[in-house]
Amino acid sequence: MSGYALLLLQGFGVTMAVAVCALAVALLAGALAAWAAIGGGGAIRAAASLYITIARGIPELVTILLVFYGLPTMVNALSVAVGYPVRLEFNAFLAGALTLGVIYGAFMAEVMRGAILAVPASQRDAASALGMRRMAVLRHVTGPQALRRAAPGIVNVWLVLLKATALTSVIQLDEVMRAATIAARATKAPFTWYFCASLAYLAVALASMAVQARLEAHASARTQAPG
Repeated sequence: MSGYALLLLQGFGVTMAVAVCALAVALLAGALAAWAAIGGGGAIRAAASLYITIARGIPELVTILLVFYGLPTMVNALSVAVGYPVRLEFNAFLAGALTLGVIYGAFMAEVMRGAILAVPASQRDAASALGMRRMAVLRHVTGPQALRRAAPGIVNVWLVLLKATALTSVIQLDEVMRAATIAARATKAPFTWYFCASLAYLAVALASMAVQARLEAHASARTQAPG
């Protein structure tokens, strides 16, 4: 049993690595999409809206399977058809982290866009009137306030993303759910191992919610502070 406990612990380490990498991708994709939706031209705003709609509208499991299995198959078939055969294969970790990051980048974009729009326009106008350039206004006026407002929403997206990492087990990634499945089949004790996996997720979720509560309290205090 101790060997399977170690396997589960190693799998949880992979889960956290996937989640953290996916979060980094989601933050970057969300920031770019939010900027495009607010400050981009017509075509850029349309592209951002299309990305957000598609990423939010297709189930995560379908997207993961499409990217990991479908995309290489399509590329390989097309390369043969044009006479330049290639053999494309995706690493399970990379495919899982990038796919989840792109998916949840769409949710991050909505969080960030709402936070930016919540900053009073009068503050941006006042900063511009003082001679501050657009990037300076973003760095010193809009950005800090928007980040403070967006922080609780970002934690919410993180919590959903963390649970979605369980879906990467379908592409044979050795994360915690795959480790729990291996242990359950070998020991004939599925409840024990799946329950242990659920406790691991719950522990991270509780810690994240504690951070979220502090961020919300801090944001509320800063919002209500005079001046």
